[in-house]
Amino acid sequence: MADRSAPLDVIAASLRRERARTGLSLSEVAKRAGIAKSTLSQLEAGSGNPSVETLWALSLVLDVPFARLVQPVRPQVRVLRADEGPAFRSERSDYVATLVSSCPPHARRDLFRVCAEPGPPRRADPHALGVVEHVVLCAGRALVGVTDDPVELGPGDYIVYPGDVAHIFQALEPGTRAVLVSEHN
Repeated sequence: MADRSAPLDVIAASLRRERARTGLSLSEVAKRAGIAKSTLSQLEAGSGNPSVETLWALSLVLDVPFARLVQPVRPQVRVLRADEGPAFRSERSDYVATLVSSCPPHARRDLFRVCAEPGPPRRADPHALGVVEHVVLCAGRALVGVTDDPVELGPGDYIVYPGDVAHIFQALEPGTRAVLVSEHN
C-alpha cells in the first residue's frame, strides 16, 4: 500500500510562508488556532503528525484555503501576447497604457506596457501619496518624469520618479514603447 501520510515538508514550508505573509508570531497563530505553540513549532519544522482539524484551524487563522497548506506551490506561468490585455487610451495624447499585470493580493505594484506617438504629452495628475513610478524605455525617445523637470529617455534608459506629483510621458519619435511599473508604498 502506498504511503498516504501528510506531506510534512510541504506543510512546514506552507505554514512558514503564510505566517510570514500575515506578520503574525508563532505564539499568536497558535493562540488563534487553539493549538499549543510547541505543536505549531514542530509543524513548521516538518515534524509531527497534524490532524485535519489542526490544519483547518491554521488555514482559517492564516486566511488561506486548506489546499494551500498541503499542496506544493507550483510556479505560475502566464503569457500575455503583444496585442493582448486591457488597453487604456489618453484623451489628450496618442498614448495607450495596457495593463500587463495587476497587483496581486499583498503586493503593491501594477505593470503596464506603454505605446505612444509624438504629439501632446500624456499629463498625469498626482496619484495616491507614496506612489512611485518606474519606466524603462524600450523603443523610440520620450520625455518622462515630473512635469516641471522631465528627462529625455532613449531605448534601454530607466527612470524612477514620484508618482504622487504631476508627471508626464511625451513621445518624441514614432513607435515609442515603454514598460511602466506603478509601485504603491
